[in-house]
Amino acid sequence: MNYFVTGATGFIGRFLVARLLEREDSRVFALIRPGSEYKLDGMRKRLGVNEDRLIAINGDLTKKLLGVSKRDRDDLRDQIGHFFHLAAIYDLEADENQQRYTNIEGTRNALKLAGELSATCFHHTSSIAAAGLFDGMFYEDMFDEAGELANAYLQTKHESEALVRQESPIPFRIYRPSMVVGDSENGEMDKIDGPYYFFKLIQKLGDMLPPWVPLIGIDGGKFNIVPVDFVADAIDHIAHQPNLDGQCFHLTADKHYSVGEVMNAFASVADAPKMPVRFDANLFDNVPSVLRKGMSNLPPAKFLLHQALDGLDIPEGALRFLTYPTTFDNSHAKAALEGSNIEAPELESYAQILWDYWENHLDPDRDEREDESEPSHSLEQHVTGKVILITGATSGIGKSVAIKLARAGAKVLVVARNKEKLEQTLHEIDQLGGTAYSYSCDVSHLDDVDNLIKQVIADHGQVDVLVNNAGRSIRRSVVHTYERFHDFERTMQLNYFGALRLIMGLLPSMTERSDGHVINISSIGVLTNAPRFSAYVASKAALDAFTRCAASELAHEGVRFTTINMPLVRTPMIAPTKLYNHVPTISPNQAAEMICDAIVRRPKRVATGLGIFGQVMHFLTPKVTETIMNTGYKLFSDSAASLGSKEGTPKRISREQAAFSRLFKGIHW
Repeated sequence: MNYFVTGATGFIGRFLVARLLEREDSRVFALIRPGSEYKLDGMRKRLGVNEDRLIAINGDLTKKLLGVSKRDRDDLRDQIGHFFHLAAIYDLEADENQQRYTNIEGTRNALKLAGELSATCFHHTSSIAAAGLFDGMFYEDMFDEAGELANAYLQTKHESEALVRQESPIPFRIYRPSMVVGDSENGEMDKIDGPYYFFKLIQKLGDMLPPWVPLIGIDGGKFNIVPVDFVADAIDHIAHQPNLDGQCFHLTADKHYSVGEVMNAFASVADAPKMPVRFDANLFDNVPSVLRKGMSNLPPAKFLLHQALDGLDIPEGALRFLTYPTTFDNSHAKAALEGSNIEAPELESYAQILWDYWENHLDPDRDEREDESEPSHSLEQHVTGKVILITGATSGIGKSVAIKLARAGAKVLVVARNKEKLEQTLHEIDQLGGTAYSYSCDVSHLDDVDNLIKQVIADHGQVDVLVNNAGRSIRRSVVHTYERFHDFERTMQLNYFGALRLIMGLLPSMTERSDGHVINISSIGVLTNAPRFSAYVASKAALDAFTRCAASELAHEGVRFTTINMPLVRTPMIAPTKLYNHVPTISPNQAAEMICDAIVRRPKRVATGLGIFGQVMHFLTPKVTETIMNTGYKLFSDSAASLGSKEGTPKRISREQAAFSRLFKGIHW
């Protein structure tokens, strides 16, 4: 199947294109403005596809037939199955003329091109904004009943949808997503928008006050919030269902939230004060309009408003939606998605993930460089020209540190099992100007490790720094492992024997040169004796013990060892435990920074303060510490996945669980 997509490199577009390319024999033709081809190159790298499957079509939304050349139109005529139109401006502060040209004229041009190409169906991504400020429940078959179109965005989204309904030369389907936030699995988001406008306020309240202090707030209007992965999954599924042409689908969650409820949901995960007492924002409507307008126009009031909004990164245009009056029925969408297991999760089930991503990537005050993979000068001085081998280097921590080190001038050897992901990582590093080499190896197979060492020494002569990052984690109570002895065998095989085989194979050349550095990625669980992780912690503890012994023997040989007791990191390894969607973590980039710091300083150990405290407490007051850990064990249950059944994402965790996970932030429970 061939698809044509406008807005393919936009936020929703990137996720939808990924879904389309998962379909067998699919190809996506993406409209790209000249000079923006690099964006499509980035998508190809992330998705692991070549130019034959994700094809750039140069054009411009504001031009006739989207500015697509006659040659491209001739080539694509009668070849396109589905035409997806996602390109639009969503910015409450954007210039009105710009919004009209893009949102309205862009849709008109897309319709004409879809007609000329004889596509089978035109899929228009509209928005619940097309309903205007309708007071009450807005249904999927409603359109002309829209409420006040109070600004350019509401107006242009309404008018562009009207064009599709009135002028589409081919069958069409319309999708109205509600307020779209980041991915519910990893939090990925491209900008501050919607509920994210509240995050800075929540953060500042959390910095000033303890979480138990009750605050007074406003309830406000109703918000409907959905994650981008749900929107992409829903559009992809509905687009391929038969007999749905001419219909409109609300891609919304079942539950609507007031402003106060949204604030409290994120305050809960941010460890900030909540607002148990909330006033209805509509109470202000009882103040005479003349008085309201007069007060707001006073210079002191204007000054204070501007200062407050600037300090919190909130655009003034967003204030209008604090009393948003509309709720949305989604019966058609739910019927079309029936049997697909695609449904919008409740906000509480992924609020922690959104908050973590914002704090680590979008918070304008975060203590990170704008380019998170940009190396520091000290790192460049220590790694330029050095050969650094990293296992588990195609995702999470390993990939982040590989990119940082390559950009710093190291010769990086990326090791993992999946050859396609290795090539993708290699390509990303190459595009950033770094030097890297890929080696496919299953570190749990000792013969593979031996072959890897021989090949690496033959290719590069030596390894200056070894980063043992690849690992296997199992979260399961001892009482549920009586018949699963292989849990312990598997974790030991990869986490201990595989890592040990690499160390033993590379040590001779290090001692011969009187220089070398071995970095083992261990776990905070080794310091805290985390319950449910007996297999994982035992394997990491074994490696830690070997490292301490070997370091004492080889100190005079110039070989250094560093153990990093890593706290909980949001990586694919923890994804199966859906409970972790609700607990605070650090990002792979922050974990990579810890490794880079270890390369520069060569310390014996890198650990968080809580990890060290836990180790000291186990030594000084073992009984008390055991009681605390046992309390945590009883507070959190084994996951469904660990017991052999399907794991669902819990909508929320209890107050006790939330408090415990924040008090002992970073510990695996």
